[in-house]
Amino acid sequence: MSQSSVWHPFTQHALEPAIPEIVLTEGAYLHKADGTRILDAISSWWVVTHGHRHPRIMKAIETTASKLDQIIFAGFTHEPAERLAEALVSLAPSGLDRVFYSDSGSTCVEVALKMALGYFRNTGPPRSRIVVMEHSYHGDTIGTMSVGARGVFNAAYEPLLFEVDTIPFPSTGHEQETLDRFEAVSRDRRAAALIVEPLVLGAGGMLMYPAWVLAELKKIAEASGTLLIADEVMTGWGRTGTMFACEQASISPDILCTSKGLTGGAIPLAATLATDAIFQAHYSEDRKKTFFHSSSYTANPIACAAALANVEIWQDEPVTDRIAALSARQAAGLQRFRDNSCFTDSRVTGTIAAIDLRTGSAGYLAEIGPKLRAFFLERGLLVRPLGNVLYLLPPYCITGDELDGLYDAIEEAGERFGSRP
Repeated sequence: MSQSSVWHPFTQHALEPAIPEIVLTEGAYLHKADGTRILDAISSWWVVTHGHRHPRIMKAIETTASKLDQIIFAGFTHEPAERLAEALVSLAPSGLDRVFYSDSGSTCVEVALKMALGYFRNTGPPRSRIVVMEHSYHGDTIGTMSVGARGVFNAAYEPLLFEVDTIPFPSTGHEQETLDRFEAVSRDRRAAALIVEPLVLGAGGMLMYPAWVLAELKKIAEASGTLLIADEVMTGWGRTGTMFACEQASISPDILCTSKGLTGGAIPLAATLATDAIFQAHYSEDRKKTFFHSSSYTANPIACAAALANVEIWQDEPVTDRIAALSARQAAGLQRFRDNSCFTDSRVTGTIAAIDLRTGSAGYLAEIGPKLRAFFLERGLLVRPLGNVLYLLPPYCITGDELDGLYDAIEEAGERFGSRP
């Protein structure tokens, strides 16, 4: 095969080996062109929930594609979008009664930020500050980079990014510092919104914090009239053990972002859910108060049908039982590293497990990252470490034996690459 013209994401082509071709996906596996298969331990970047190509979702895509393709969503509607919106409102925390569609995690967060700013512009007095959490990641568009951690990911684009107020990550024993800082920055009532990844910060290193901190952040936001945006792009659809992570804090955010698992990982779709108050702030006979956002593929009927099939799987199959079993297995799997000095900071929230490998360097660009990725791939395992942070975020169909094999490989990686204190 001649050299590919494809430019891959988050890939330094000058350093990467030949990129393998995948010809089939099925269940928890990716099948290569040479016939070998790879266990997808990260759900293909956290999107695949029930397993690749779930028959029910594939059938919904096929059926809908036989009669509908993209329809302009400004001025028209269709049944898959209407039914899905109704289903999302019923599944989400109470009070999120309006659904705005887009097509990726980044775009649904952009939508949320614009909703928050528009809300205060239309109701007055305007607020223009966004509060963010240290180490957070919300996407790669300009707005989402602005509200994410500054560093190698966005250094080249710094002139385009807007300023934000940052609160520290609520690390164990320092949670009150986070709460105090948020109270201080929101006191002057200039903050339009606080945006957080609830319970688990994904690309920031699978950092985890307790639900009570999220509940306290919501109380502080309410006291200052600051909107709370829950970025559940990764944490939603059962990843943290419940449908949405916010449920564990018994809170309803003002705006909730969902994508990734929304269609079971089969096809791109995103939704931003908001309270009716935010909708009403844009509802006016004054056309200047219109919510000015769209994308060409808003509410794609085929994607909406896939998401509806995903909802039906949740309703008809024992998904919650599978999640509970996987969560228990993840917690048990980490126990083997309690006395292994090659590792530190093992942590688990629901189906997400993470552990840090002791090495000479840490962080996303740590040299150990590509070495670990190659090590696992040689063993038929898709594990994509965040630098020295090893994490498992598999589809819910993974078996106990498959998960045990992953932990065996992690243990071997520790012996080979880890350093002891």
